[in-house]
Amino acid sequence: MARVKRGFKARHRRNKILKLAKGYVSARRRLFRSAVETVQRALVFAYRDRKVRKREFRKLWVARINAAARENGLSYSRFIAGLNKADIALNRKMLAELAACDAGTFNALAIIAKNG
Repeated sequence: MARVKRGFKARHRRNKILKLAKGYVSARRRLFRSAVETVQRALVFAYRDRKVRKREFRKLWVARINAAARENGLSYSRFIAGLNKADIALNRKMLAELAACDAGTFNALAIIAKNG
């Protein structure tokens, strides 16, 4: 049987991890074992935080809509309920954008939601 040397595959696997560890400090970037631990942990956080980011943005949009709705004498829940009754289907991202950039349009929506 021929002897199997693992040079290419092993080096390729190590370099892949060390490339992901670029930007880390000290041994976490240079030593394979430390880099593996750190990279695995970072990938777990990255996976988790892709979901968290969506939650955070929705919270931000709701807060902006609530602030703008209260300026028009409505609570957030009454504003959303009024829009639903009036069959206006705008998502919270667009409503927050209107609240921040186009107050006139948002005010018109608030009037529609009040009459609902």
